[in-house]
Amino acid sequence: MSLSKGAYLIREGFRSIKTHSFMSFASVTIITACLIIMGSITLLSLNIDALIADLEQQNEVVAFVDESIVDPSAAAALQPSLLGVENVLSADFVSRTDAMDSFMSKYDDRLMEGIDESVFRHRFVIHLVDISQMADTKTQLEAIPGIVKVNAHIEYANRFVRVRNIVSVVSLILTVILFFVSFFIMSNTIKLTTYGRREEIAIMKMVGATNGFIRTPFVIEGLILGLLGGLFGFLAVWGIYTVLNSSLLDTLTGSFISLVPFRTVRLPLLLSYLGVGILIGVFGGVNAIRNYLKV
Repeated sequence: MSLSKGAYLIREGFRSIKTHSFMSFASVTIITACLIIMGSITLLSLNIDALIADLEQQNEVVAFVDESIVDPSAAAALQPSLLGVENVLSADFVSRTDAMDSFMSKYDDRLMEGIDESVFRHRFVIHLVDISQMADTKTQLEAIPGIVKVNAHIEYANRFVRVRNIVSVVSLILTVILFFVSFFIMSNTIKLTTYGRREEIAIMKMVGATNGFIRTPFVIEGLILGLLGGLFGFLAVWGIYTVLNSSLLDTLTGSFISLVPFRTVRLPLLLSYLGVGILIGVFGGVNAIRNYLKV
């Protein structure tokens, strides 16, 4: 394609946007709205995943040392065996003295008078890589010689996993639905602009213009509209997320829950928005002009 021909096709794409400014505005607005919803769902899912990951770190498994077969002075030597279990991320040894100090710090000392460290056991506080495998990991830990008992909140772990799976599935379904809604609206919007040019397209076909030559301005139009929709959608989500984060920090909830910093997802989110916008615009333009090329 020559430079002059390429310039003509790009100019035609921009001219179509200007000529049908209201419909172009409607297309960009619809794409922006859909991307805002898609982005909000994605960020919600991301923050829930981060929250669950944080809860996973707090959801400890406690393995008690069997002091009837393990000398108390050698209890810490069990750590390598615990770390050898595939799903174990860390295993920190807590002596009975440290366990008593931690326990006493949570309660009024007057209520705990007469209690000494002999009532506590040496233990390991264990964090897991994946809490969905907690039940199997508990069984493996209990099978290690020198471990007498393992306390694990399996029920809570399963609840966390269910919440994460539900959010992931719902997010995926809504994202796919909104993508096709955006595509359908973009396609039909460009169809309305091509309807008024159907005779012009027919004449171009009769004088020998190729399908690619006729289609390109509409593809460029869709690309530009999709790109604008993606950019505006990203800026809108950025603003909404920033305001929400600031509002959350000012509340009591903000001391317990923190959102994922937007800067950590800014670049991939921008690229995703622009990519989705371009895909919607280009394929919408191609689909819109398809029937008019059958002359």
